[in-house]
Amino acid sequence: MTTISDFTATALDGEERDLSAYAGRVVLVVNTASRCGFTPQFEGLEELYEQFGGDGFVVLGFPTNQFKQELSDAAEIGEFCQRNYGVTFPMFAMIDVNGKGEHALYTWLKSEAGGRLGSAIKWNFTKFLVGRDGHVVKRYGSQTEPADIADDIRAALAA
Repeated sequence: MTTISDFTATALDGEERDLSAYAGRVVLVVNTASRCGFTPQFEGLEELYEQFGGDGFVVLGFPTNQFKQELSDAAEIGEFCQRNYGVTFPMFAMIDVNGKGEHALYTWLKSEAGGRLGSAIKWNFTKFLVGRDGHVVKRYGSQTEPADIADDIRAALAA
């Protein structure tokens, strides 16, 4: 059965990363954008990463320009996230989260979430919580603030 560990993605530095590096951890996968009304959620995502990172939790950020709100290249994205929000969690290169060119990880995430909230990613900062077993626990819409996911993260870490 497929898990998050079966995927690879290109990091902002251009290196291909095997997501099996996060096996056994609780993972929050988020599609991000630098010029979105939800962009301030980077601060809350970083707070979650700092709060729970030592317990086996990680946030993985996947920039997308499918909603026309992302900067033009990886260097700009990385610098923006670090400078404005102090992001230290792993960020990946820009991907598509919907359609013919969507990244295989997002095809799997949407399928794993069982269609809750519909299958298409409707906007930036849609979040998927993945348990230690590598399977999706829950999908959250853009409006869900990172702090509102803390209890689910605690439960996933304890499972």
